[in-house]
Amino acid sequence: MAQFYADENFPLPVVEELRVLGHDVSTTQESGRADQKIPDEQVLAFATENKRILLTLNRKHFIRLHTEQPDHTGIIVCTFDPDFVGQAHRIHTDVIEQSVFSGVLLRVNPPLK
Repeated sequence: MAQFYADENFPLPVVEELRVLGHDVSTTQESGRADQKIPDEQVLAFATENKRILLTLNRKHFIRLHTEQPDHTGIIVCTFDPDFVGQAHRIHTDVIEQSVFSGVLLRVNPPLK
């Protein structure tokens, strides 16, 4: 399974469900980096240094960073979805279908209604 790093604003219920699905998920809070206003570039660098795929809702900034700094261990940008379990399962499905994540930007959105 995948190793993730969830940034500060990523929903904890999604993190918890990803763990139930067998993924190794570390959070900003658990790493002692919460409430420090760490720049996005450093958040991505931390995830990359720890060989983790970044999970974020901050699509605009991390899509830009992906373009500017494509040498990372993977970024998954999500749209906020109150169906946390469903969102975790969509991430899980997309991750198991993707064989390589280095330098990859993956967008996970709620299903269209």
